Amino acid sequence: MSASRPAPAVATASPRESDAPARLAPAYDLIELFFFAYRDFVSDPDRILVEYGFGRAHHRVLHFVARQPGLTIAELLDVLKITKQSLNRVLKELIEKGFVESRMGTTDRRQRLLHATPQGCDLALRLAEIQSTRIARAIEGAASGVDAQAMRDCVTRFLLRMVDEEERAVVHALASTPPRRNDSSATGE
Repeated sequence: MSASRPAPAVATASPRESDAPARLAPAYDLIELFFFAYRDFVSDPDRILVEYGFGRAHHRVLHFVARQPGLTIAELLDVLKITKQSLNRVLKELIEKGFVESRMGTTDRRQRLLHATPQGCDLALRLAEIQSTRIARAIEGAASGVDAQAMRDCVTRFLLRMVDEEERAVVHALASTPPRRNDSSATGE
């Protein structure tokens, strides 16, 4: 991997393509940085998850269930953009191993509300803390002469703009909402 690559430029059209709009040259440097950053961002939790026989799908489900106790299966499917079949296997394992519980809805008894158990909350927090440490180190290192909060705000805006436009408001609301209180004593009945 070369450390000094030229910045991506706008590709120019050949004479026979003069009627076609100019295309951006692929941003290979940024694409690869995303791949490598994601690889390392998930590697820390991966090492912990293997102790439980869990994978990244378990992590995503546990993360959102712990952050938003009382989430319905339909809401979780919408957040994760996965099929019900994909969720069922992962959710079943999390429930069987005591990390998530499914409670009956208070207004609609057919509705299943998902809650992280105390064990699930502990694991979700452990995973979030290790990823938060990596994020804090990256922001601190990248800020170099810039206010760290301003850098964090810039990164937040950048990541939000990477999300499909029609999803941004929902994603922003979800990501910026403090976790709901997990009342593990409630039965939902």
